[in-house]
Amino acid sequence: MTHQEKTGAYIADAGARAWQVPGLDPATPKRAIATVGIIGAGTMGGGIAMNFATAGFNVRIVETAQAALDRGLAVVRGNYQRSADKGRFPQDEVETRMARFDGRLAIADLADCDLVIEAVFEDMDLKKTIFTELDRVMKPGAILATNTSALDIDEIAAVTERPGDVIGLHFFSPANVMKLLEIVRARHTSEDVVATCMDLARTINKIAVLVGVCPGFVGNRILFARQKQANKLVYRGVMPWDVDAALNAFGFKMGPFQMSDLAGLDIGWSKGATTDNPIRDALCEMDRRGQKTQAGYYDYDAARRPVPSDVTAGVIRDITGAEPSQMASDDILKTLIHPMINEAVKILEENKAQRPSDVDVVWLNGYGWPPDSGGPMWYGDMVGAAEVLATMEELGREDPEFAPAQTLRALASRGGSFTQIDTGGLKTD
Repeated sequence: MTHQEKTGAYIADAGARAWQVPGLDPATPKRAIATVGIIGAGTMGGGIAMNFATAGFNVRIVETAQAALDRGLAVVRGNYQRSADKGRFPQDEVETRMARFDGRLAIADLADCDLVIEAVFEDMDLKKTIFTELDRVMKPGAILATNTSALDIDEIAAVTERPGDVIGLHFFSPANVMKLLEIVRARHTSEDVVATCMDLARTINKIAVLVGVCPGFVGNRILFARQKQANKLVYRGVMPWDVDAALNAFGFKMGPFQMSDLAGLDIGWSKGATTDNPIRDALCEMDRRGQKTQAGYYDYDAARRPVPSDVTAGVIRDITGAEPSQMASDDILKTLIHPMINEAVKILEENKAQRPSDVDVVWLNGYGWPPDSGGPMWYGDMVGAAEVLATMEELGREDPEFAPAQTLRALASRGGSFTQIDTGGLKTD
């Protein structure tokens, strides 16, 4: 087999194995799901709701104000209409799908739903408030899910009297398009809830990966490690477009700064705020908030094509004091990607993922990892543990957060394989 053929076979096998949950009896009964409640009709809530309506489920969607509800349902209708206009399904299917939506303005109206998914702003106090009410109003046996992308689901579940019914269903944006679904098993999540949600993922045409509770779970935790190193490079005078270009050449459609501009630099920011990213703060204060304002890290032309920005370069110089510097593309890649591999190994050491290949499934299907290099674990084996260790020893001296994982050291010393790491699988205690 050629390397390309081996990579393709590995990806196919990894995808098949992700559905397998060791220790979960295949005969575990599933809970019946007919009506799904969604809290929040914004971008995420509406997109999540579309998955279920498309699959034939009745969807009850709740917002705090009629205007927000109407706006959210109008976006859903527009998405369906565009698909029909492109010939993906008959025009009358738009009305068929929209008829499955029932818009409401009170969480209590979800009481008889079989599954409810909270998709509101990433604020722990808000989510606790919502789950306290869900615990009060939902019928016995309902599954209570949160779409949080990083928060502690055990803490959310603790405000309820039914933590066994609580689970994380982390959809990726746009939720009606992206294939990945991180199913987050919390400390007390019952086996039938896990089995039901894994089965449901197939029904709504998602690729499910079961993961454990830790900050950012699997995908975002690894992303955060990459983002921190990208920001460190900028503080050394490496320009954002050079960082992105290295990842683009590797095969990512978007680098971290391109991605930030697309999402909006003002996510989690408000005017006058001081965050842990002063460069972002300064750009937002200048109303450079990303593609939506035609300026962020990049300038954008009328076709939204990104152009390196002298303004951003000046902001970086003013804040960091670093003069613009050049760094070889290969060195940029090592600085960004080797920490991702190291973080994945730490996740496995902490038993927050079932197996190494699940990490690759997450990154291939949720973050655009280029298929020709198989994912962080497969690519780690292409590079070799010794080379990854050398990078992490250097980065770890600068910042102890990036110290090499013990398993990485062991692999480098004995010549082991990242994809063969076995730390005992996913554990919730």
